[in-house]
Amino acid sequence: MYGIHKPTIKEKILIFCAEIIYLIIAYYLLFIVYEKSAISIGLFIALIITTVRLTAMMFIWLPRGIGWQEAIMNSAAFGIYYLGFPILLIIGKQEPNIIVLIMGWVLFLVGSILNTASELLRKPFKDNPANKGKLYTGGLFKHAIHINYLGDCLWVLGLALISNNIYSLLIPLFLLLVFVFGYIPKSDDYLQTKYGEQFTAYKKKTKKLIPFIW
Repeated sequence: MYGIHKPTIKEKILIFCAEIIYLIIAYYLLFIVYEKSAISIGLFIALIITTVRLTAMMFIWLPRGIGWQEAIMNSAAFGIYYLGFPILLIIGKQEPNIIVLIMGWVLFLVGSILNTASELLRKPFKDNPANKGKLYTGGLFKHAIHINYLGDCLWVLGLALISNNIYSLLIPLFLLLVFVFGYIPKSDDYLQTKYGEQFTAYKKKTKKLIPFIW
């Protein structure tokens, strides 16, 4: 949350190029190193969807400032997603389970929609000068303070299931721990400092991450 600056077009292009490089390596792993299969095709399609969604968020829908720590963490995380899941698919010895794959796709799509929709619904409020200094508590954020993070956890969990390796589940588990013990406490401190009583009232009646649970 600190050291935030609006990324220049050059920085955005560098981030986009990194994603494309990751995607090319993933293609090599899934179709050159590994035998072409329905699972490898499905995982690669999911990675393409992720690239398109994140690129649209960065360049079109939600161009915003990010801190250098966030930029580094995001780059490392997407390196793990784009390369880790294909590698785990290649070395996995499990037989494909159609139910698990369907669950993976459902979680991937629901998480992607939840993450993107929550941000887009908040955008008009943030863009309105009349709302300067006001805390946004509407849209999907009325169900959880960090509902966008929940979306991240779900689509990454979906990728883990699609990759058809039980050890892939360690990646979304690690992401969840990073959110619970890192991002969420820091974000809450930032929001408390910035919005004061508004955030105090908001967090009293709203779950942190998972609606109705926590």
